[in-house]
Amino acid sequence: MAAEQEIIVSVRNLYKNFHRGSEEVEVLKGLSLDIPRGEFLALMGPSGSGKSTLLNLIGGLDRPSRGSIVVAGQRIDRLSDAELAAWRARSVGFIFQMYNLLPVLTAERNVELPLLLTRLSRSERKRRSRLALKLVGLGDRMKHYPRQLSGGQEQRVGIARAIVTDPMLLLCDEPTGDLDRKSGTEILDLLSRLNREHGKTIIMVTHDPQAAARASRTLHFDKGALLVESAA
Repeated sequence: MAAEQEIIVSVRNLYKNFHRGSEEVEVLKGLSLDIPRGEFLALMGPSGSGKSTLLNLIGGLDRPSRGSIVVAGQRIDRLSDAELAAWRARSVGFIFQMYNLLPVLTAERNVELPLLLTRLSRSERKRRSRLALKLVGLGDRMKHYPRQLSGGQEQRVGIARAIVTDPMLLLCDEPTGDLDRKSGTEILDLLSRLNREHGKTIIMVTHDPQAAARASRTLHFDKGALLVESAA
């Protein structure tokens, strides 16, 4: 039980401001949050409420204006740019709404891309890429190009790419937003399985209540502040 309550992400007094011309816009306003290891967390709220900003800060894609972000005991807001890039490459898998696959590469080569930043041999990179594709149910589509895949299959390739480095966090920004209901359900089934069977900590931004219902907890944002916590 103690392991279930281990905190993998701890955010304290987090502020994030952006400049729009001469105007300073406050997106996050003193937010504090703990996320246990192995949780499947959904972030909901209207556009501009700060949920994607929080996701980018936790994933090291951006830096806070003030406050602290601790992931697995490390203050990532204090890392240098080079240290943060190295941490992000080994610790976080990103899943985007629009897949972001390279059309000139096969599914296998798209999945291999994050491993090019490692010292793994070519044969080991290929082995891990194929394992990841098999895990998401695309073992028979490894040599297909994105144009030869359905939207749901492209998103599965995106998920395989996100998990190929065995990251501690999976950060999903509207992962079903560009899919039909059937394909979206299949992607949510896959994310639930990665959480339940492989112990992945998942943070998912979504506007879809049916997607949020898959999470073990939902946080609601409005105007940069946390409103309500609800358990599934």
